[in-house]
Amino acid sequence: MELGSMSVEQLQRLQASVADELKKREKSQKRDALKKIRELAEASGFTLEQLLDAKAGRAPRAKGVARYRNPADASQTWTGRGRKPAWVLAWLEAGKSIDKLAI
Repeated sequence: MELGSMSVEQLQRLQASVADELKKREKSQKRDALKKIRELAEASGFTLEQLLDAKAGRAPRAKGVARYRNPADASQTWTGRGRKPAWVLAWLEAGKSIDKLAI
């Protein structure tokens, strides 16, 4: 198919038909995948709904407790995990001890 020789209208129709075909195939693939997953769950003695409910029952991860506080702005805290906030980095670059920020 030579796209360069097609008119704008022909290209737009082609684009629409390609989009429609992609949607149909995606829907078909999802249906087939869901069928396989249900069969696998049933072969293991579960329903798909039981397996999905088991995931939903997990407790959310608890947020860490703040261990450091910005002396210039008490609303800014840091747990000591992950990247250091800019205010902690500035404090350390000034040669001050992080122990002075401890809550």
